[in-house]
Amino acid sequence: MKKLWPYFAFAKKSFLGRSAYRFNHFMGILNTILRIFIFLEIYRALYGGRTEIDGITITMVATNFILSLGLDSVFCVNDYYLPDRIQNGSIATELLLPVSFHGRMLADNLGHALFQLFFHFVPAVAVSVLFIGIAAPASPSMLFLFLLGALFGYGVLWTISFAAQMLSFWLINVWSIMTIKNVFINVLSGSMIPLWFMPEWMQGMIRFTPFSFIYFTPVQIYLGRLSPSEILSCFLIQVFWIVCLFSVGMFLWKKGQKKLVVQGG
Repeated sequence: MKKLWPYFAFAKKSFLGRSAYRFNHFMGILNTILRIFIFLEIYRALYGGRTEIDGITITMVATNFILSLGLDSVFCVNDYYLPDRIQNGSIATELLLPVSFHGRMLADNLGHALFQLFFHFVPAVAVSVLFIGIAAPASPSMLFLFLLGALFGYGVLWTISFAAQMLSFWLINVWSIMTIKNVFINVLSGSMIPLWFMPEWMQGMIRFTPFSFIYFTPVQIYLGRLSPSEILSCFLIQVFWIVCLFSVGMFLWKKGQKKLVVQGG
């Protein structure tokens, strides 16, 4: 347990650091609320006054946007944690510290995510629920499984970023890689376009990627659209992706350290 205390300290520092920028914090809440309202109004127009299309109600769509975009505000991952340190040369010093560099990466992100959960997700979702409404969870057990699925979803998102950041050992600028990654996540995770409306062939392809397991799977669980066996299968797939992506990241990390040349710092 004592070995974990340094990482708690890093997470606490990250948490407290976010509270210093109050205006940015309020603008973030406003941004999430506006995104939810804009996306929902677009789909209301597409529904043309109808309440249901192919078994998907407008309430389900609203619930998907509120939960997905709310989780998106919490699932904040610093894609440039490693690239920035390689560019400014501080990576050389940090590698000498008696704590895991990857642990510090995760602790920093978790501290930020925890701050977003309490001071961003809760108020943004509360306002959205008050003015839009949201479907109740299928059952108390489904609410718990939704939270567990969201935790695994964060793990999938973080390990995708972790693996992508390792490419900074070979690339001068990873901005293009991160942009492409984020486009895939926004489109294929179900946060921007609910996967219910994707063509069947595309849904089949998306199932073989980790993206739908970030946001869409937890929402499906919340709405009770998955059976217990399907939920267990989804959890196992989420864990599979976390392990695979982290393993890829660690492989690139070990290769990258041998290639590392620090210019600066």
